[in-house]
Amino acid sequence: MKSFTDLNQSKKLAEFLPIESADMYYWCGEDLRIGSHKAMDLDYDTPCWSLASLMDVLERGILFKTPQGWACQSYIVFTAITSEYYNNPVDACVDMIEKLHELKML
Repeated sequence: MKSFTDLNQSKKLAEFLPIESADMYYWCGEDLRIGSHKAMDLDYDTPCWSLASLMDVLERGILFKTPQGWACQSYIVFTAITSEYYNNPVDACVDMIEKLHELKML
């Protein structure tokens, strides 16, 4: 099961998430390393988020699995926002974070 963001997702999230929220990084854009943002060289490394750190970003996010796949839901002022369905929870969380960012609700 996928347990962290892939390189493309990581690059996208790094555009708007705080680097401190990442708990891993792609060393020189290739090898995955576990470590804090303090270990990164932002000129060469790309932050990476585990499922746990993605859920921390989604403070009020709910992750669930249905026959259609994994999805994430967030409640903002009595409004439920739901991600698309994916075959793994990481992709569902990334989709939700991107939606909330686009709506300026993150």
